[in-house]
Amino acid sequence: MQIRKHLAHSTLAATLLLAGAMTLAPTAQAGEQGAASCYGSAHSYSKYDGAADLPAGRLFVTSGNCADINIMPRTNRYIMVCFETASGGSYCPSDYTLARAGEWNVIEYDVPDNTQFYFHFRSAALSNGSWAA
Repeated sequence: MQIRKHLAHSTLAATLLLAGAMTLAPTAQAGEQGAASCYGSAHSYSKYDGAADLPAGRLFVTSGNCADINIMPRTNRYIMVCFETASGGSYCPSDYTLARAGEWNVIEYDVPDNTQFYFHFRSAALSNGSWAA
């Protein structure tokens, strides 16, 4: 009788453990798919020497692919994101972020779709890489 009771408890515990693992798996996959969708729609950029803003004289627009504004420069750069105000001015809500070379860096979090923005670099030196928003 004790053996059957122990076996029943072990089977129940294993079933609950497996069910818990199965519930967590879709969440992890959704995060990976979101990142793949975001970075899969990335654009390359080339900021010429002498300019601090990217794009110079224009604006980028966020899409539904990414929740954040991301950049992957080829060299380390200090970068902030700025938004155009209704009056035509600029608003840069955060300080510079060190964007590390060769990896995706979030510069601004939780930005609504169809928001116009530009990157402002601390240095006016040449910079190349990719961005996704």
